[in-house]
Amino acid sequence: MINVDVLNLGPMDNCTYLVTRGKDALLIDPAWDPHFIIHTVEQQQLHVCGVLFTHGHFDHVKHAQILLEHFHVKAYLAQQDVALSGLPQAYLQTYSGDQSFELGPFAVQILATPGHTAGCVSILIEDALFTGDTLFPGACGRVDLPSSNPRDMLASLRRIASLPEDTRIFAGHSYGGRCSSTVADEKLHNPYLRNALRWEK
Repeated sequence: MINVDVLNLGPMDNCTYLVTRGKDALLIDPAWDPHFIIHTVEQQQLHVCGVLFTHGHFDHVKHAQILLEHFHVKAYLAQQDVALSGLPQAYLQTYSGDQSFELGPFAVQILATPGHTAGCVSILIEDALFTGDTLFPGACGRVDLPSSNPRDMLASLRRIASLPEDTRIFAGHSYGGRCSSTVADEKLHNPYLRNALRWEK
């Protein structure tokens, strides 16, 4: 069973996730305060197996290069968002579309969920889905930015809704003071997700 800790960092209510199993760890969307993240990891004597990004917007990757150099790992990022991220290719492990791979003891599934950006993904680890800026508790990401696509967002929301209802949702920002939910709760209460499901019919 994995443990998920949230680090709220930066001026935009960003959520960096520290996912652990024993002393092994993954970092998801680490940004803004690399020295605090390094301190947190080292205080717990964790071994970082990898870094994953849900997409390439600056507020999710800011100062991440410091972490990659410190922990001697590469970051996983969809190829479509590499230019958007500004991160040097040498620090990245890129891919396109759905993926499944192992990082240390973690079985990672990458689900392509474009809409907010062309390269947006959701990251599934056991029952935890890290949705970045695709799905928030009660909301969804903006679709009026470069490489955004409203039609893709609708399809991505429907894809998330198709997952088991007890899947835990961990979003990219704690807008409204919440960053976590479940698929079941969002199907009941999220108007954007409900609207996407109505468009399917």
